[in-house]
Amino acid sequence: MRRYRYRCTICRTTSPTVHRPGDLETEGHAHRHSQHGGHYPDDELAGRIDRRGRWYETLHPLTATHAHLADALSDLHDPKTLGHYWWASAGAALILATAAALVLGILTTALHTL
Repeated sequence: MRRYRYRCTICRTTSPTVHRPGDLETEGHAHRHSQHGGHYPDDELAGRIDRRGRWYETLHPLTATHAHLADALSDLHDPKTLGHYWWASAGAALILATAAALVLGILTTALHTL
């Protein structure tokens, strides 16, 4: 299940976690109209977050990939909670390590055949 939050950096407030993009837009719209007269604050953030509440856009690509995998594995067990289960994080690391080993093996084999 995807999770979204709206963050106003001017007011230094963050909305509660919502599960639909439409609810995220409603949160941002309501805040802008009530606090800023409808204007868009500088550097406001709105988007997907992982189960730990981190913005995907601010994560390193490898960390973001791990978070996506761990979130997907965690959602198999319980889609509504926050926080990774230890097995989901370990499973995501194992998937990434296996993929890296597979790519390394294929490249090594390809280079040896040249």
